[in-house]
Amino acid sequence: MKAIVGEKYGPAESLRLIDVASPAVDAGSVLVRVRAAALNPMDLYLMRGEPLMMRPMLGFPRPKRTVPGVDLAGLVEQIGTDVTTLRPGDEVFGAGSGTLAEKVRAAERDLVLKPAGTTFEEAAGVPMAGLTALQAVRDHARVQPGQRLLVNGAAGGVGTFVVQMAKEQGARVTGVCGPKNAELVSSIGAVEVIDYTKADFARPNEPYDVLIDAVGNRSLRELRHTVKRDGTIVLCGGGGGRFLGPIGQILRARLVDRFVSQRLVTFVAKTNQADLLTLKELVESGQIRPVLDRCYPLAQAAEAIRYLEARHARGKVIVSLSPCVDPKEG
Repeated sequence: MKAIVGEKYGPAESLRLIDVASPAVDAGSVLVRVRAAALNPMDLYLMRGEPLMMRPMLGFPRPKRTVPGVDLAGLVEQIGTDVTTLRPGDEVFGAGSGTLAEKVRAAERDLVLKPAGTTFEEAAGVPMAGLTALQAVRDHARVQPGQRLLVNGAAGGVGTFVVQMAKEQGARVTGVCGPKNAELVSSIGAVEVIDYTKADFARPNEPYDVLIDAVGNRSLRELRHTVKRDGTIVLCGGGGGRFLGPIGQILRARLVDRFVSQRLVTFVAKTNQADLLTLKELVESGQIRPVLDRCYPLAQAAEAIRYLEARHARGKVIVSLSPCVDPKEG
C-alpha cells in the first residue's frame, strides 16, 4: 500500500510517498481503508521531532513513528476476533496512528460509525479537534449558560469547534482571529469578533468568565489579565520554543494555579468511544459542523503539511484518498 513516510526528522520536503507493508490486525483492532485524513499541529511536532526534550520518547536519532496522521475516516476492511461494535463495510471515523496511508490499523475503542450525511472529508476533520474542543468546553472550562467566553484562535481547527460548542452551551462567545476570518467566526456563533491585528484581546474593557486558548502565543500573565479573579483559563494550544514547546507553559500554569484564585487548566485530549459518539450526535443534529479549509490528494500531503505549517489554516486541512472537491472551490 501507499503511505507518506518520514524516515528522519526534518521539514515537509523530507516526506515521501512510498510503498509499505499493510498493517496486520490483532484481536482488538480493525483494518480501515482510509478515505480521508486530517492534519493536526501534532503532525508538525512529530515530523520535526519537537519539542527537542521529547526526542528520547519520539525516537532518537530517528523517529519511531514514520507515518504522520491521527485523524481518519474510511471503510472497515477487516476486524479482529475480539471486535464487537464494528463489522467489515462500516463507514467509520476516529483516530489511528499513521493515517496518511491507504490503510491503517486502529483500536476498536478509537472508532465509531461516521456521522450520517457527512462526507469522508468532513468526518475526518472532526476527531482530534472535536475531542479537544469538547473536553475543553464541557470538562475543563465547565461552561455555563450566560457566561462570557473568549476563544483565542477561533478560526483554527480546535477554535471553530470551541465557538460552536460554547454557543450551544449558552455562552456569549467572543472569538479572536485575523480579519479574513471574522465573517466565518461570526457565522458559527461568536457574538463578537476581535481582529488581533487591530486590538489586543488581553486588554479587555471587561474581563471574561472563561478563556480557552487554542493558540499558545501569549504569556500566562497576559492571559490572566483577560479573565475575572474567579475566572477559568483553559490552555489547549501549542506555542513555545523548540526545546520545551508547550510544556513550559503547561508547567508554569500548573505551578501558578496553586497560588491564584483563577482556575488554570491544561490537558491533553483523550480519545474514547463515548466522546466520539457525542461528536457524531452533535454533527448529525447540526449543532456543530467541521470547517474545512483545503483538501489535498495523498500524493500532495507534504504540500498540505507545508500549508498548515506556514499559514493560519481556516478550520481543518484534509488529505483525501478519493476524488475530493477542494472547499476553496466549493
